Amino acid sequence: MSDWRVRAVRASKRPFSRSDSTAHGGEAQPAPEHSMDPRPDQPAEPVTLERSVVEAAVYRDGRRVEPPVSLADIYRQLPGKPGTMAWIGLFRPAEAQLLEAAERFDLHELAVEDAIVAHQRPKLERYGDTLFVVLRAARYLDDVEEVDFGEVHLFVGPDFVLTVRHSQAPDLSAVRSRLEADPELLALGPEAVLYAVLDAVVDGYAPVIAGLQHDIDEIETEVFGGDPQVSRRIYELSREVIELQRATRPLLEIMKSLEAGFGKYGTDDELQRYLRDVADHATYAAERVDGFRQMLQNILTVNATLVSQRQNEEMKQLAEAGHVQNDEIKKISSWAAILFAPTLIGTVYGMNFEAMPELKWAFGYPFAIGLMALVCTGLYLVFKRRNWL
Repeated sequence: MSDWRVRAVRASKRPFSRSDSTAHGGEAQPAPEHSMDPRPDQPAEPVTLERSVVEAAVYRDGRRVEPPVSLADIYRQLPGKPGTMAWIGLFRPAEAQLLEAAERFDLHELAVEDAIVAHQRPKLERYGDTLFVVLRAARYLDDVEEVDFGEVHLFVGPDFVLTVRHSQAPDLSAVRSRLEADPELLALGPEAVLYAVLDAVVDGYAPVIAGLQHDIDEIETEVFGGDPQVSRRIYELSREVIELQRATRPLLEIMKSLEAGFGKYGTDDELQRYLRDVADHATYAAERVDGFRQMLQNILTVNATLVSQRQNEEMKQLAEAGHVQNDEIKKISSWAAILFAPTLIGTVYGMNFEAMPELKWAFGYPFAIGLMALVCTGLYLVFKRRNWL
């Protein structure tokens, strides 16, 4: 036994259990229960149920059997019983609890590490006879017009399914109820649970896509309406679309990997058809999201062009206004210069000095008037030629 598993067993002796109808994110919430660890190699001790176990059940031939009271109880009911499967749902489990589950179901330590750390990209990996699947769910929040992303990890073994959620979405209680209402589908085993979770995640993209389409339509209206805040909204929506693209694109590889193993792992024909239907929906969702990203890039380009055109128009208007102001200033300056000339001459001849030349000259007055007229006329012609007047 590896060191990390030994530490896990020593750190936590807490069982899984079913619970009543109020749960984290819609699944049943665990009720405190006590049980005894039945392993003979250690003395029995009372254990307390972790609140992160939101639902645990054993199914035989597609129908729920006697409710288990502990993980040990579930583990005891599985070996050597054909058609029997356990489905355990965890919500943000403690590390010790997840490590204990890994010890019980012989899960690979790398997959367990990914489930503990979370924030993984969607992927499918096979460790022996156990599949490890990471999915990114999404839901559209109408009140704030934003996309909320979730994450769920699935360990799918020959006779068990362990789901680990790190967010409210997806609502696995609805998936469980759907499967329990269809015993024939649930009787197909753990792969049927994997299909149902995949189907729920992919179907959850539909309202998100519709909400994003509505947001993009609004943005197009705002762009051509000249809303100055539209650039920020385009950027925020682009981030959401990129995040959704990261959730949907890897799904196509997951579905291809599952389809490639249909023959090798003997997947039921009916289940193959269901999984191909999920693949079609996933492809449609991925293509729509890719189209949204291209549309937003085009809208951003159009918005930048329109903003540039508006800025150029404003600059043109400012330039025209400046040109008009310059013309007015030229006219005012020209007339000021013309009026300044006679004022200067009159000021010189208005000085009261006794020994001033030309004061006693008989032609002094007409000479001054003529000089004023000559200077004013000359200035007027000069300014006129330069189009200042």
